[in-house]
Amino acid sequence: MRSVPRQVRVVEVGPRDGLQNEPAVLPLDQKVEFVRRLAACGLPQIEAGAFVREDRVPQMAGTDALFRRLAAAIGGGRGQAADAGAPVLSALVPNRHGMERALAAGAGEVAVFTAASDAFARHNINMTVVESLVRFRDVLAMAAEHGLRVRAYVSTAWWCPYTGRVAPDAVRRVAAALTEMGCYEIALSDTTGAATPAEVADLVERVAGDISVSRVAVHLHDTRGTALANVLAALEAGVATVDAAAGGLGGCPYAPGASGNLATEDLLYMLHGMGVKTGVDLDALAAASCWLAGAIGRTLPGRYLSAGPVVPAEAGQSTDAKV
Repeated sequence: MRSVPRQVRVVEVGPRDGLQNEPAVLPLDQKVEFVRRLAACGLPQIEAGAFVREDRVPQMAGTDALFRRLAAAIGGGRGQAADAGAPVLSALVPNRHGMERALAAGAGEVAVFTAASDAFARHNINMTVVESLVRFRDVLAMAAEHGLRVRAYVSTAWWCPYTGRVAPDAVRRVAAALTEMGCYEIALSDTTGAATPAEVADLVERVAGDISVSRVAVHLHDTRGTALANVLAALEAGVATVDAAAGGLGGCPYAPGASGNLATEDLLYMLHGMGVKTGVDLDALAAASCWLAGAIGRTLPGRYLSAGPVVPAEAGQSTDAKV
């Protein structure tokens, strides 16, 4: 096996990318409690919500109030994280209006979202990839003016549910354009969960040739059970930032058949077993996911949650959960 980074930054996307796919809307108090529990696990960054139209994504209603309450409860808002040691609380913003809301609510960081496939972009955001990039210029300019970092997602980086295999050069062009605009990190996203390890390694290496692997993250769905294998391929290619969702929450309403994100617990169990440091407490994270499962009234799909620790804690053995 090729070498992997000694430390990996885990970006928790459950409160946004996970909850937005749930059929029911989680009450604000429960959203605050979920993020508070996640923050106590040692996660460096949590994507807590999205400043989008509530009629289109009702699960993200109340994001403005959520960020204001979280800033008071745990910190992590703009200008707070460095002083308080709280996780960075980030939010997805689709346009200038979303960015204005994010600034007013005190988000610590924002993310923009586009695709490598025009067909998917039209279904998801009702515009072409090029049109989305033009729209983001205002967002990036506002972020720079206020000293806010911007992350970018490139969905359908490997496969599009409408047109099939996506050309690597199309992904490279989008990633390069976003970087040139000022995005500090590009999360290559396996929206349909169809990528395989060889495809992941190949694309990471191609994109890293243009923008440096230090700017590349991966955002993987586990639809076909390949997410962890794909993470390993990305790590061996030099990636050191991985997105995951507590309990395996998520999916994509615009990608038929796509199931949840890679479960954060599954990712941590693999990384810690390899001696890779994350700074995240696996036991605490699993407890937060179990709490959420009770709140939404269903079992979460994460494999670690189903199986539990190798040695149960009640047996008096340490689980070595935090690495």
